[in-house]
Amino acid sequence: MGMQATSKGNMPVVLLKEGGSETKGKDAQKNNIAASKIIAEIVHTSLGPRGMDKMLVDSLGDVTITNDGATILKEIDVQHPAAKMLVEISKTTDNEVGDGTTSAVVLAGALLENAESLIDQDVHPTIIVDGYRKAGRKAKQFLESIADQVSANDKNILNKIAKTSMQTKLVRNDSVQLADIIVKSVLAVSEKDGESYDVDIDDIKVEKKAGGSIKDSMIIQGIVLDKEIVHGGMPRKVSDAKIALINTALEISKTETDAKINIQNPQQLKSFLDEENRMLKTMVDKVIGSGANVVLCQKGIDDMAQHYLAKSGIIAVRRIKESDLTKLAKATGARIVTNLDDLFEKDLGTADLVEERKIEEDKWVFVEGCKHPKSVTLLLRGGSQRVVDEVERSVHDALMVVKDVIENPSIVAGGGAPETYAATKLRNWAKSLEGREQLAAEKFADALEAIPLTLSENAGMDPIDTLTLLRSKQQKGEKWTGIDVMKGKIANMKSSDIIEPLAVKLQIVSASAEAACMILRIDDVIATQKSAGGPPPGAEGGMPPGMGGMGGMPGMGGMPGMPDMGGMM
Repeated sequence: MGMQATSKGNMPVVLLKEGGSETKGKDAQKNNIAASKIIAEIVHTSLGPRGMDKMLVDSLGDVTITNDGATILKEIDVQHPAAKMLVEISKTTDNEVGDGTTSAVVLAGALLENAESLIDQDVHPTIIVDGYRKAGRKAKQFLESIADQVSANDKNILNKIAKTSMQTKLVRNDSVQLADIIVKSVLAVSEKDGESYDVDIDDIKVEKKAGGSIKDSMIIQGIVLDKEIVHGGMPRKVSDAKIALINTALEISKTETDAKINIQNPQQLKSFLDEENRMLKTMVDKVIGSGANVVLCQKGIDDMAQHYLAKSGIIAVRRIKESDLTKLAKATGARIVTNLDDLFEKDLGTADLVEERKIEEDKWVFVEGCKHPKSVTLLLRGGSQRVVDEVERSVHDALMVVKDVIENPSIVAGGGAPETYAATKLRNWAKSLEGREQLAAEKFADALEAIPLTLSENAGMDPIDTLTLLRSKQQKGEKWTGIDVMKGKIANMKSSDIIEPLAVKLQIVSASAEAACMILRIDDVIATQKSAGGPPPGAEGGMPPGMGGMGGMPGMGGMPGMPDMGGMM
């Protein structure tokens, strides 16, 4: 039934329509917190180098196998409104800093779980929220205070950062070699802006192809196009390429208006076709005149134009994505030309080699050996499609963390060390708070320790022994002490070369604190439902739900041989 209240005259007042529901007060909070804890539980086993992977099967039967928190949560279609918020923080963290998606969700789950015990002791949610907000700000200050400043283009540090990010993934055995090509590619596309650097990850094109092993992945100083050369008569390879990038069709454009041509005899037809060919030849001559020997075109190329280009020994590729054309311009230094009359030698780009190669079943065109490419390609290989997909996700995370450090050159150790440090400092600071906020700040410190706790659980260590030992070492001021998951013991993470960008840690703390506070402030969940029952009056033969618009259509039933199309469409 809908929400009811009684007015003075004892008349029941119905506010919500039939089928609506409302959960209030503690029930609503309990429900939201429970849902959020479930989400955190799903991903928490995949945290850290000893974390497990998840296999996700979608409605079409496509399988994804991954360890990436954001991907896991994106693929499972979460219905619960509070749980959706945790999915959102993993998405934002993925977009902002690329790594730490699992940690953000685990931390948010821990914050909510700890808040629950305070709510049970009748601490008001807004007080918890205030305490959490203050503690979150303080935790970020503590993290900033222990971060080390590094120089933005220190290859050694960047390599370690990329390797740390990949330690937790499927590609860890090949992380040394992958880290190398990742750092090279990010440094290639980084632009110096005054004192700082800017990196646009989109300038790095990631192409993946199953076949070979992860070791066969490589960086190409230029762009790989998943297209083939348009004409069989063209050379398959041009060295010292002069590249024209054309954003217009090498075809005769049809008129906008309906024009009719009356042709009386075959001579007229011949002269009409000759004229068409002449126009195409003029177009091609302009390209040849510019000195280009490679034409990369965003639109179509007419058969006749292909023939003329082939005769002059020019390689042509057509229907290239606009995004690829922009990357090609950045890589080769060419200008994208929209009008062939504007094509001159100064607009051409250069590359050492343009070649069509066969990769597995497909023919791809490689534009490589550009002088100072501001856009490069990473070609990822792996034993099977699932593997390559996961390699791509891992490489995305690694590219992002390297970008984070280049743009904001501060680093902290990994392995739960900075979280434990911040938790230890927060506990001491919480004592200075008066009132119940002190309890909330202490709970925030406990929640931060969920990260080292989960790491040790996943490594099969005893969580309680590990945490107590960690705390005592941190109290003694060994701030880089964390959990060396691979050796299964507590160690100095700095010397184990496990380091992460400060930006990731700050993002994890702020995203999870904000999500937790938002969920805690909710005390009433009102759900309105679509009117229950059959189709609305007047809509005879309304489609039954889930029939995808086929099976339920009136008059379709009697058709012979109609398979039941339910849910296919």
